[in-house]
Amino acid sequence: MRILLIEDDPRIAETVRRGLAAEGISADTEADGVDGLWAATERTCYDAVVLDIMLPGMSGYKVLQGMREREVWTPVLMLTAKDGEYDEADAFDLGADDYLTKPFSFVVLGARLRALVRRGDTARPAVLTAGDLSLDPARRRVSRGPREIPLTPREYALLEFLMRRAGTVASKAEILDNVWDPEYGGDGNVVEVYIRYLRKKIDEPFGRGAVRTVRGAGYLLDPRGG
Repeated sequence: MRILLIEDDPRIAETVRRGLAAEGISADTEADGVDGLWAATERTCYDAVVLDIMLPGMSGYKVLQGMREREVWTPVLMLTAKDGEYDEADAFDLGADDYLTKPFSFVVLGARLRALVRRGDTARPAVLTAGDLSLDPARRRVSRGPREIPLTPREYALLEFLMRRAGTVASKAEILDNVWDPEYGGDGNVVEVYIRYLRKKIDEPFGRGAVRTVRGAGYLLDPRGG
């Protein structure tokens, strides 16, 4: 197995390279995001990419986003000292396949890489549509016709959940469980707040009403796009 390791700390990079070598995994290294993105997209020899988040030149998030925008589906494992749940969620939203925090075991890292390679490259997700409203999970892009609509990660996750259930009512509890977290203990009214945010971005500027409130039941997205 041959992987690309994108890590800016030379000592960590060399330690990881040696640790993987002991697991029978060959690793090429790049020390910044720009060179890492070039290597990940221009070389076709890698079975997987191990990618740090904090990189000079371009963050690991941008590297990952750039790979997926170029339709490079090589499995990516994010390797980072950042262990917040939102960092992990953002990595998966952008197309990461796995996530491992430092410090870590080389045995575990090797096992996870082998599991990713067994699964193979991720197939390009299908574009979700509702009338002229479209959501591309691979590129994380939302648009109305030719006009792209910028969304925050949480707004995007909410819209994707509603679009995957277009025409079906989703309760506030279901939205919290799927878009936030089953253990979320904050105010449930946050759903209403983000529904308003979505409407202001995907409906109101276009004179549409795709996101609908079903009184006493929850919310649904009109499969015709409003």
